[in-house]
Amino acid sequence: MPEDREGTRLLVSLLRPAHPFRTLSGMLALLLSAGTLGYMLVEGWPALDSLFMTVITIATVGYGEVYELSAAGEVFTIVLIFLGVAMVGLAVSSLGQMVVEGEIRRVLGRRHLERQIRGLEGHYVVCGFGRMGRTLACMLEEAGRSVVVVETDEAKLQRAGEEGHLYVRGDATTEEVLRAANLSRAAGLVTTVASDAENLFITLTAREMNPSLFILARAFDESSEHKLRRAGADRVVAPTQIGAARMAHAILRPTVVEFMELATHRESLELQMEELELQEGSSLCGTTLKDSPIRSRYGLIVIAIKRADGHMIFNPASDTELKVGDTLITMGRPENLKELGALLGA
Repeated sequence: MPEDREGTRLLVSLLRPAHPFRTLSGMLALLLSAGTLGYMLVEGWPALDSLFMTVITIATVGYGEVYELSAAGEVFTIVLIFLGVAMVGLAVSSLGQMVVEGEIRRVLGRRHLERQIRGLEGHYVVCGFGRMGRTLACMLEEAGRSVVVVETDEAKLQRAGEEGHLYVRGDATTEEVLRAANLSRAAGLVTTVASDAENLFITLTAREMNPSLFILARAFDESSEHKLRRAGADRVVAPTQIGAARMAHAILRPTVVEFMELATHRESLELQMEELELQEGSSLCGTTLKDSPIRSRYGLIVIAIKRADGHMIFNPASDTELKVGDTLITMGRPENLKELGALLGA
């Protein structure tokens, strides 16, 4: 749950030890204060002279004493020198530890991430983690799909990591980066980067690397749509056109839009639209719609059937035979859709 993740993140931040630089700064301030006060009490020097003597003693610059030191002052100076040397040694040690541990943590984290990505199969590669890419990645993972984000921007990659996405840093137009995203075993690739030229090149590269890959490309310019399809994209989405059409439908057919939003939003508990594939071995293979329990038992509506050869049957008749490989576009209550999916073997 998002609330649990946020609470865990807050707890970790509260339990995390103080930053070494803050600790060392506090120690330095304390040592300067103690040294200044010590010279003022032991030697009776003014505050500025005491501070100057403390600084040159800790820094071991060898400028010489401000005034002649008494025996007690010499002892105090020796103690101050030892404390100053110890603090410098601690600072160097802490800095070295931070560098080494940070580098080790980065390398180990990167290797762990690479192992996770290499173990994936049937995942989706999302190129670009802008507003559209981020929303898409979240929706795919909410639906139970594994996602690998490919991005060049460090800040976006950090956000992707914080949200729990696997990611690859680099240019998605290069084969090396797509190979690191385990493209050969992916189910699909979505390219949503900032220009049609980059989307086109990513599509070409991905199609050459994996001919069976499903590719969804974003198009900014209407004229780029046919180029992306020719380059190998299975689907091309033009957000500007879709947004304009949706706004027009909201004005002209508001009830239809309201119904479609209700049927397509996963958050809806009343009604959902889903596509379910009929697998070999299901008891529904070879039966007709009227003889199946789709309507009678589950109360679902079959809006369309897509045959294995791609032929689409809209509003299928009751005597339509169900065949292996058919994709049923159905609508009804989520729990009933889940039961039908199990029956179909989906």
